[in-house]
Amino acid sequence: MTPAQNDLITLSGKGTPLGALLRRYWQPIALLEELEGPRPAKAVKVLGQDMVLFRDEQGRLGLLDRDCPHRGADLAFGRLEDGGLRCLFHGWLFDVDGNCIQTPGEPAGSSLCSRVKQRSYPVVERAGMIFGFMGEGDAPAFPGLDCFAAPDSHVFAFKGYLDCNWLQALEVGVDPAHASFLHRFFEDEEADAYGKQFRGRSADSDLTMIQVLREFENPDITITKTDIGFRLTALRSLPEGKTHVRITNLFFPQAFVIPLSETMTITQWHVPIDDHSCYWYAAFTSFTDAVNKEEMRRQRLTLYELPDYKPRLNRQNDYGYDVVEQRSRTYTGMGEDINVHDQWAVESMGRIQDRTREHLGTTDKGIVAYRTMLIREIGKLQKGERPLLDLTAEEAQQVRDPGTVDGVAPAGADLEAYWREVDRRRRDAAPWASQPAPVSAE
Repeated sequence: MTPAQNDLITLSGKGTPLGALLRRYWQPIALLEELEGPRPAKAVKVLGQDMVLFRDEQGRLGLLDRDCPHRGADLAFGRLEDGGLRCLFHGWLFDVDGNCIQTPGEPAGSSLCSRVKQRSYPVVERAGMIFGFMGEGDAPAFPGLDCFAAPDSHVFAFKGYLDCNWLQALEVGVDPAHASFLHRFFEDEEADAYGKQFRGRSADSDLTMIQVLREFENPDITITKTDIGFRLTALRSLPEGKTHVRITNLFFPQAFVIPLSETMTITQWHVPIDDHSCYWYAAFTSFTDAVNKEEMRRQRLTLYELPDYKPRLNRQNDYGYDVVEQRSRTYTGMGEDINVHDQWAVESMGRIQDRTREHLGTTDKGIVAYRTMLIREIGKLQKGERPLLDLTAEEAQQVRDPGTVDGVAPAGADLEAYWREVDRRRRDAAPWASQPAPVSAE
């Protein structure tokens, strides 16, 4: 990869080809919980743009550029009153659509406010998150993924800060081989606590998941095009002719869908704050019982600090590295939370990875497929064509979740039929199985 190619797929500010592509999609910009409390307003930075997100007295969401169009003061400190957000400097008042509805220092009868408008952006609530659309023209419709179809009771959302470019953070999710090393544990007991996803027993197998990953470290990886991006299949041959089957999905442009357990999946976005930092946003979707949001949030807040959702283990404290632990308990010596392992991996590359120095192997099929797709879709947009998943409401009705599975197929099984049946059973049991997925942004 050349330096120019690396810049093309990492730099997302205004005026960049990648920035233009990412602005064609809904971006997660905050968790719903971030607008709870006495003052539902906060500064947000996405794709290098500074904005203010707020909820007015009628409960309507607004997303505006952060600098007041009068003289550039910071609207993130504005007062929520009189139907909008009021600038502290001179009292100019803006509604959720960016209309200037008061300029109190002007003479009676002044029409100045009718000639002033702050840039505003469409916002919607989905899957416990607030999404904003920062592009031009009509926003695309949401595809019918499970996290969007599920009722609020069955989805928990959270986020975390990463001190690096968004792309290297996302690429971990399309790399199924790394788990055999980065998330390797030397103790085989089962554990269901947060951050120990690979410690549980694999379905239909006497092996724990960590045994599968540790002892069968050479997966057979294939990439299959889907309506939302591509399916990534990783197969590991086990004793007695059994096969460990893990199906994950790239959700273009910036997300992937992975199995957390037999009854829960994670849909995770990687959203640039700027070119050197990003947030991951995750929607945990349960296909059986309602999620315990209070407990899930409590677990994560032992690892992340508010208000910025920054990890407690980070560059400054060497991610909790312990040489004694590394000898006998964990491969990394960085604790049992696999999120910390991933964080170390992507941040250790530098804030923007120099991909001209890398040497890709056969386990990097997902990396190559995604970069190729990203460059292709940037090119399509530059030629005036619609990129992948820039969907009309009618088109979105045809796009459904392609299925995500982690299990062990019996000897001699048709592997395609096996994972599709596992996925069908889980989906048929979901409370929303008979309900159409919400696909429109309206």
